[in-house]
Amino acid sequence: MSKIHQDLLNQGISCSGFITEEIRINGRRTGFDVVTLTGKRGQLARVSDSDAGMPSTKQRDIKVGQYSVNLISFEQTALITLKLPPLTSETSTQVYLIDEIGKMELYSQSFIQAVRKLMSQPNVTLVATIPVPKGRPIPFVEELRGGENSLVFEVNRQNRDVIHTDILQAVKTSLSSE
Repeated sequence: MSKIHQDLLNQGISCSGFITEEIRINGRRTGFDVVTLTGKRGQLARVSDSDAGMPSTKQRDIKVGQYSVNLISFEQTALITLKLPPLTSETSTQVYLIDEIGKMELYSQSFIQAVRKLMSQPNVTLVATIPVPKGRPIPFVEELRGGENSLVFEVNRQNRDVIHTDILQAVKTSLSSE
């Protein structure tokens, strides 16, 4: 997603949104951070509360596998990047990049509502990564995958270095059809 963001910027197309980065210590993945396209960083998840100094959520710990999700940090960092700009006389198309929409992020109902709002806007192009279907379907991910205006690209080892060209072309087509 970072390469797509940079290529869009190079073409004069501004974007809002965030990417998710792995946090590694001594070669071992210990968590994930969410990083806005402007560089603001917030914690998404860590292997354990005590090891990472993450504040405990006394009401209930949100766990995905071995990771504890820091919902407050995620929402404070990510949600502001998904807000629609104030309406102007020119209704130019807005491009939003979200890497990713997965189990951890979907614990936030505010995040789900923000993505739904973006998808309902005629002047929004949303580029997002979603998990490949396997096991039990994730309802919101399936809603996105089957959306009326959704165009899904499956990234794999063979195409991951070149598929960004197809995605960029889809974004440009979306922008020119508005």
